[in-house]
Amino acid sequence: MEPIRALFFDVFGTLVDWRGSVAREVRAILSPLGFTIDWEAFADAWRSRYQPAMDEVRSGRLPFSKLDVLHRRNLDVILEDFALGHLDESTRAHLNLAWHRLDAWPDTKPGLERLRTKFRIAPCSNGNISIMVDLARRNGLVWDAILGAEVARDYKPKPVVYLAAAAAFDCEPRETMMVAAHSSDLAAAAASGLRTAFIARPDEYGEGKGETRASVPVDVSAESLVALAERLNCD
Repeated sequence: MEPIRALFFDVFGTLVDWRGSVAREVRAILSPLGFTIDWEAFADAWRSRYQPAMDEVRSGRLPFSKLDVLHRRNLDVILEDFALGHLDESTRAHLNLAWHRLDAWPDTKPGLERLRTKFRIAPCSNGNISIMVDLARRNGLVWDAILGAEVARDYKPKPVVYLAAAAAFDCEPRETMMVAAHSSDLAAAAASGLRTAFIARPDEYGEGKGETRASVPVDVSAESLVALAERLNCD
């Protein structure tokens, strides 16, 4: 293979546990107010509106909007679904920032540290830059840049998101590799000329409900980021 110069990473689900973290954050905010709901179901419901909201942007029906804005629109809808439509603005704003307080999977930090000894690394996420900064600071992650949807002004899996990331590092797409736990993300990256690495996250959507193997051809598969670093001969 032609040498790889840069690695790009999906974040939600691949690097961080969005489901467990959102459920924890929502509970921490609403439980002291006297509410008791199925916290994981709330997280799932919020996430279920993620792709439809971005489709509004990808289709051109909405101008580009940062993910924080889309998350807030989705939150306002699901609060009604959970009979929480009376929550005040301050509480809603605090809830919306739950996505800035997600915890990384245990292998994320050590894996990225090893990968960075050999490659430039950056997130290529649909999350906006402020989310990526807050997640990096919370979890001690070090990036060479923050790339993705806000830089490209569109959302994955549109080709421009992957191509803009490669261009930012002055790389040809074939000199870069997209790392993700989602086969659809990797298929789109490969169609744009990037190499691909699949990371198994079997518990992303709950125990045993994540992807354990890629359903599309990939260049590398690994059970963790640390294992990926070993496969790519990092120190």
